[in-house]
Amino acid sequence: MSKPKIAIIIGSTRDSRFGEKPAKWIYEIAAARDDLDVEIVDLKDWPLPFFNEVASNAWAPTQNEVGQRWQKKVAEFDGYIFVTPEYNRSIPAALKNALDFSYPEWNKKAAAVVGYGSVGGARAVEHLRTIAIELQMAPTRSGVHIQGADFFAAWQQGKDLREFPHLEPNVKTMLDELAWWTAALKTAREADRAA
Repeated sequence: MSKPKIAIIIGSTRDSRFGEKPAKWIYEIAAARDDLDVEIVDLKDWPLPFFNEVASNAWAPTQNEVGQRWQKKVAEFDGYIFVTPEYNRSIPAALKNALDFSYPEWNKKAAAVVGYGSVGGARAVEHLRTIAIELQMAPTRSGVHIQGADFFAAWQQGKDLREFPHLEPNVKTMLDELAWWTAALKTAREADRAA
């Protein structure tokens, strides 16, 4: 079986966002493993309009050309790592919009989350896990939360996230869980297709 393909999705599109930094950090760690094939997917590269389809993609295919290309991109992957800030106790609108533009493409795949902000994006991460369940994804128990002094040191003082070795055990646990769930669900999806 080929290595599962994982998208690291940068969930904020703001010009002043911090998300690129943790996305690249997670990418470097995940790419060094022999059980995952990772790619950064930046929502800035996907100018999705505000969702205005006749129904969810669960029921009706999107008519939007960018939305159709986005669905094909999402379908390429076996699992996802969402990198998200917390905006007003939830995820950014751009990330929610991107999630809404697909449905079967997310189904029966694993999802992990890296949150950041003053409380590590904890409430956004929990909200995203609930959304993932509705999209028939299997969210990992463990996530990574870049919070408090670590977040402010990396964001405002320019520190490298590799300077915080206390985050590494959570990163390893999250990636181990993601690799296991991704492999298990990929096997199950392939068995369904063969049947």
